[in-house]
Amino acid sequence: MESKRIAAEKAVELVKDGMKIGLGTGSTAYWAIQAIGRLVKEQGLGIQAVATSVQSEQLAKEWGIPMMPFAEVDMLDLTIDGADEVDAELNLIKGGGGALLREKIVAAASKQLIIIVDESKDVQQLGKFPLPVEIVPFAYELTVKKLQQLGCELKLRHNGEELFVTDNGNYIADCEFGDIKDPAALHDDLNRIPGVVDNGLFIDMASLVIIGSADGEIRSKTRQ
Repeated sequence: MESKRIAAEKAVELVKDGMKIGLGTGSTAYWAIQAIGRLVKEQGLGIQAVATSVQSEQLAKEWGIPMMPFAEVDMLDLTIDGADEVDAELNLIKGGGGALLREKIVAAASKQLIIIVDESKDVQQLGKFPLPVEIVPFAYELTVKKLQQLGCELKLRHNGEELFVTDNGNYIADCEFGDIKDPAALHDDLNRIPGVVDNGLFIDMASLVIIGSADGEIRSKTRQ
């Protein structure tokens, strides 16, 4: 937890007065939202923000972060978010928190995507963490069969006894492919399946990854 917090606080140093920013979702983004909220409350930081989930938007409002409607967004200055895995080329697996679609939409509208992780998420090759794929409820059984034909072991995500439902009203299929040797190709193969809304592979989107360690060390990697 401490490693996530220090990485988040380092990322928040990049937030400047007058910026329009995107707020990610998940346990690491939670620390970033709190740190931004303190700057707004204590130092009068003047920003506008959009959030990638209902949960993050509620937290941001609790901290007094001014929120803006998406209709007023042309381009965000930066988005701060977490990731479930980051490889050597800064490709990501995201979606452990169930917000991958909104996270990808907001990331694509950002000049910079700043990713904050603890050292356990920094990997040479993606794939140990199951890849979340967001699918529509209609005929989801057929979509699941098509996903399995790509060679994965698949579990539909649950929330207790019920199927997990995203903020968009969709389901999440957590797909275990093993080592993902060609993330870009798999990303495209998944998104060609009717019924797939999007998947948790973020290819060539991260600008900067900030990695916090348990001993307090902070490392960063930038996309070439």
